[in-house]
Formats: sequence, structure tokens, C-alpha cells
Amino acid sequence: MAWIQLENAVNARDVGDLPTDSGARTVPRRLIRTDNLQDLSPADITRLVDELGVTTVIDLRSTSEVKQEGPGPLTAVESVRHVHLSVLPESLGMTDAAADTAVHTAAEALAINRRRAAERDGTELLLSFYLGYLEDRPENVVEALREVATAPGAALVHCAAGKDRTGVVVAMALTVAGVPRDVVVADYVATGERIDLVLDRLRSTPTYAEDIDRLPAAEHSPREATMQGFLARLDADHGGVLGWLAAHGFGAEDVKRLRDKLLEV
Repeated sequence: MAWIQLENAVNARDVGDLPTDSGARTVPRRLIRTDNLQDLSPADITRLVDELGVTTVIDLRSTSEVKQEGPGPLTAVESVRHVHLSVLPESLGMTDAAADTAVHTAAEALAINRRRAAERDGTELLLSFYLGYLEDRPENVVEALREVATAPGAALVHCAAGKDRTGVVVAMALTVAGVPRDVVVADYVATGERIDLVLDRLRSTPTYAEDIDRLPAAEHSPREATMQGFLARLDADHGGVLGWLAAHGFGAEDVKRLRDKLLEV
């Protein structure tokens, strides 16, 4: 696993140099996944921008998370484009303006999303979350993949932990590129190597501290069965990742553009 060592983020890695069914490999410095970027040091920014070539940051956190955390230091770098694409159901059927008055904190938003996930399927909470991203914000999932495909340099995808929301988007991107399922799942599970560091980091900020210990620590660790179940549900219900994407406007040209971005020529 190509871990990226940063001073003030703990779950950063490059998903380059992965095998694909065609025999090609994914290209390093094209797609990077991380936990949140709020605490990056000057050295971290130099590493990401100057050394790894990050030009586009795709932030999957909710509006309330972004507001509570405030702008991270990377937002001050003019050469980096920042795109906010929440995959949580912030409005719950209302306008965004109404949602801002109804959901005041990130903890409240996450609690509402957890309740809705349990109502959808209480037997596998994380799997229910993942399916919920696709049901509630399909347009943002699709747009996140388009941003990866069109980034002039490396695209960096992140959420809070760099595990669930980021895990879903990256798994879909790698599947489009033709990375075998066991390798996609292995990339997802790799966050488990650093889960204690991830949880400690989330506990250090009021935005996440209250919410993080609502579940036992073991429940936060990524499991192979969760991602396998997510991809299997897409197979059964939509003809796979490509079928789901096609049904939501991500067509053949989009697929080609993303593959061209991620794969060696």
C-alpha cells in the first residue's frame, strides 16, 4: 500500500500502481485518498502540491462539517481547486437553506444519517450508509468521479476519516478502471491499519468528538464483508458499478475519460 507520510493527516495513500484486468496498472499521482485536511502543516502542503502534484481537492464532507471545521490551510493555495460534494442527505427533502436551520451541527447531521441508515437496514450499518450515499446524493457521487477524471494533476478525495465516503468513491473509481474486486476491497480495508490514529484525530476536534464514541471502536474498522456487500448489491440491483453510473448519467465518454486518467498508456 502506497502510504503518504504527512505530519498532520494519518490516512493518506496513493492508489496508483494497482493491477487491472486489462494488464495495465493504475498510475501513481493521479488519485490520492486522505482523511480531513484541516491540520496540514506547511511541509504537508509542500508534499501534496509540489511533490505529488495535487491540483484538485474533492471534499465529501457535509456542509455542517465544513462550516464547523472552517477553511483548512490547503484552501489558501491558489493552484488547487476545491470542490465540495457532500454525499450525505443534508436537506432531508427540504431546500439547502431550510436544512441549514434544521441541522445545526455536524454531530446532529451524522446522527440523523445514522438513524436513516438503521431504518434502511439495521443488520449492517456501514453497508446501509454506503448505499445511502448513492440513493441520497447520486449527482454528487457522479460529479466526484468526473472531477477525478478531469483534474489536470492529481485528484485528492477526502472526507473526515478517509474511510467510508472516500472509500465508496475510490472503490467506484477503481472499479471503473478495471481494478479487480479483491484489490479494490484490499485498498478499502487498508484504513484498518491506521484506524486508531484516525479515531484519535477525530476525537481531538469538537466537530467529531461527541459522535465518534457512539459506536464501539471495533465498529469503525473497515471490514472486507462491508465493501464486498456494497459491490455485490450494485451487481444485483444495477448491473454493477458501471450500470449504476450509466443510469445516473455517467456515460461511455465519462468512463473513457476516467480510465484514461487512472491508467498507464
